[in-house]
Amino acid sequence: MELREKIAQYAYLYQGDYNQIAKAIVQKEEVKFQPIFEQYITIVDKEYPKILKSLEYPPWILFYQGDISLLNTKMVTVIGSRLASQKALENCSLICQELLKNFTIVSGLAKGIDGYAHQTAIEYGGKTIGVIGSGLKYQYPLCNRLLYQKMKTNHLILSEYPFGTPVMKHHFPWRNRILACLGKHIIVVEASRKSGTMHTVNQALSLGKNILAVAGNFEDETTSGCSQLIEDGATILYEIEQLRSLSFAK
Repeated sequence: MELREKIAQYAYLYQGDYNQIAKAIVQKEEVKFQPIFEQYITIVDKEYPKILKSLEYPPWILFYQGDISLLNTKMVTVIGSRLASQKALENCSLICQELLKNFTIVSGLAKGIDGYAHQTAIEYGGKTIGVIGSGLKYQYPLCNRLLYQKMKTNHLILSEYPFGTPVMKHHFPWRNRILACLGKHIIVVEASRKSGTMHTVNQALSLGKNILAVAGNFEDETTSGCSQLIEDGATILYEIEQLRSLSFAK
């Protein structure tokens, strides 16, 4: 059995647990073969995106549905609140409409800003990648079921968890490192200070990513995360022209 096949078998055996897979690889653990019908790439495959190898813990395997070649395009990550305000959703649409002229939109297929970013990319003829924290069997949250159906053919859905792995809370912070890594730039549309969005941003900062945040309102908790990021040195995103210049940045 080739190493790539062993990695896939380990992923199924241990439900995608990173450390368990790592231990099995090091110990060359014997594993009983089971058929795997999902499409996947592993860290030893030539198709595996080089950018992910810059992570401290690069995914051993990525199961996917859709167009894996999108990982070779220029990508930007758009993230924000699950309980997004109407204004934030409008901002997200405007931002993504401009970005998709030069980038593939990456987000987490969550409720709120994530889903709206994917939907805008699809509606305006762009491409989008969703990174999820469960197996591809589960379309979570349920409000995004139609979005999943649209993305799994002409776009791309990624997971490091095998097909039947259920939604588990601790998977999402771990998933965030992939979101942070894939995008050349990270756009934060709306976020509170205590949110999964801020966890993704912290991951992105550790990778030296360019962070842009939409300014929020005075004493508004729903946008306090963006305000904090700006105070800490993130670029204030206040006009579309800034997004046009991103495509020329090194």
